[in-house]
Amino acid sequence: MGARNFFEVSRRGGRAPPESSLPVVHVPVLRLRLNAPELVVDCSGIDEIKSIDGSGDRVVIGSGATHHAVMNDSAVTSSVPLLAQATATVADPQIRHRGTVGGALAHADPRADQPPVALALDAEFTIAGPGGRRTVPAAEFFVGPFETAVGEDELLVSASFPKYDGWGSHYEKFNRTAQAWSIVGVGAAVRMDSGSIAEARIGLANVGGTPMRASATEQALVGASSMAEIEAACAQA
Repeated sequence: MGARNFFEVSRRGGRAPPESSLPVVHVPVLRLRLNAPELVVDCSGIDEIKSIDGSGDRVVIGSGATHHAVMNDSAVTSSVPLLAQATATVADPQIRHRGTVGGALAHADPRADQPPVALALDAEFTIAGPGGRRTVPAAEFFVGPFETAVGEDELLVSASFPKYDGWGSHYEKFNRTAQAWSIVGVGAAVRMDSGSIAEARIGLANVGGTPMRASATEQALVGASSMAEIEAACAQA
């Protein structure tokens, strides 16, 4: 099934054909009765949203690429390592083999691991709908808790990330038990120049209704060259 078939099925609003009858649905949302869709469409048959392409100046990740595929892809691990690190902390191996990064981004749970990374790294999202395709920057994509710029009749096609080759990065989240949602999550990437921080990118999870970027801290870190300076810059910001 292609993207065009997806929109035809969605517009029809009736019974979906067999090949699109079982979608990737966020089960907790259904359990909590936050959503009760009359029609569900399986997007796993749309080949164009499964690819990961790092051949250009950005790494383009299809919304149907699984967590496992993303965290192990060579283009992601070398050029967007922070995304690979955050993805490796998602849930458990079973979920990572079935769930998708695009699904997590479009679901926009404030506790999720990849949204703050996308925000910090200036990702861009390609969204398709009956009227065509459009690109939305991460800063405008996350609207509120469980809300994004994707319309009811639209589909998230891909997320693209600038390449951060040579940057240092780390993702850390604090939670009560293994595999649990984060109490708070922090993703950071820095570029060093002559022993000092030249640029920094920091994203925060579960500190608000949407992922947040620690812009003031990013700016304060520029020029820091020792742990003492880094700690002082973060404390003052």
